[in-house]
Amino acid sequence: MVDGRVTRGTTGVNRLRRMDRFIAAHPAWRQAAVPHAVDLGYGASWWTARELLARLRAVRPDARVTGIEIEPARVRRAQEQAEAARAAGEAGLDGLQFGVGGFEVPLVGGERPAVIRAANVLRQYDEGEVAAAWERMLARLAPGGLLVEGTSNEVGRLASWVTLRPEVGPETFTIALSVEALGTGDVSGRGGVATEEVVPSVVAERLPKALIHRNVPGEGVHELLRALDEQWVRAAPVGTFSARQRWIAAVRGLRDAGWPVRDGVTRWRLGELTVDWSAVAPR
Repeated sequence: MVDGRVTRGTTGVNRLRRMDRFIAAHPAWRQAAVPHAVDLGYGASWWTARELLARLRAVRPDARVTGIEIEPARVRRAQEQAEAARAAGEAGLDGLQFGVGGFEVPLVGGERPAVIRAANVLRQYDEGEVAAAWERMLARLAPGGLLVEGTSNEVGRLASWVTLRPEVGPETFTIALSVEALGTGDVSGRGGVATEEVVPSVVAERLPKALIHRNVPGEGVHELLRALDEQWVRAAPVGTFSARQRWIAAVRGLRDAGWPVRDGVTRWRLGELTVDWSAVAPR
């Protein structure tokens, strides 16, 4: 029985590039015994599954990706798109397939994937339904696998996600944004320059369902975004060099203030900030 509800299906080229890049760098993917990833709820077109495969193959040439959608018509369309691309001579699509399903993540032979990405899937659900969906997907992962569940805006300039592992549940929370877009105020991709500076907490509109209603005083995610904005303002002088350097300074300031910030400059310079889930878990 298919578990889930049909999404709006909106998708687009490069929308999930920040999640792709994060997954490709994660040890759970790089060290996977079976390099199989699932793009759950890829939408009305095959783009995100196709792009995920290309980016994962950059570090694991043996990567495979299965796109899963609850709507059979979307699966048929994706299969047709893939077949047309192969017929046109496009290489690198041998590891890409599509199937009908939901949170139960049905794969041939009951295979357990190393990674499940569920992007922009839970936005239409109630917060109280999130834990059950997480549990269902985690149960389908291979040991040591990775679930990435989150949200992005339509052009991929704002994104955030939770990572979960079968052994520990929710593990980290990540914000990923275009620091150059912060500098111009054009986080929507529509062009133009804002009359007021945009601060990092603009990502609040794209928080995962587990957190989007928790951006209120007294909750960890609210405190995190407020502290990040403060560090962004404080690092304004560094913006003389670049918005990227200003972001790095802001993240470093957040870490120095005691927040459990992970990674280092290599990740921060990409516009990422990852903290332990315990820092933002609903209270």
